[in-house]
Amino acid sequence: MEITKETTMGEMLAYDEKIAYILMQEGMHCIGCPSSIGESLEEACMVHGLDVNAVLADIHHYEETKKQK
Repeated sequence: MEITKETTMGEMLAYDEKIAYILMQEGMHCIGCPSSIGESLEEACMVHGLDVNAVLADIHHYEETKKQK
């Protein structure tokens, strides 16, 4: 799965629940909130005042690191 700005929070967490740790480190502590599941990564970042490109880079870095193991 390729995670983009348009990927919903629900899709990401269904793909790999460990992404929640990255999101929480960025300041998104409402990962389990039912309304967040349908939001895109971009929408969630906007609500939390985060730079979507930085969060996306962290997620992609995690995915690359995971592949190397």
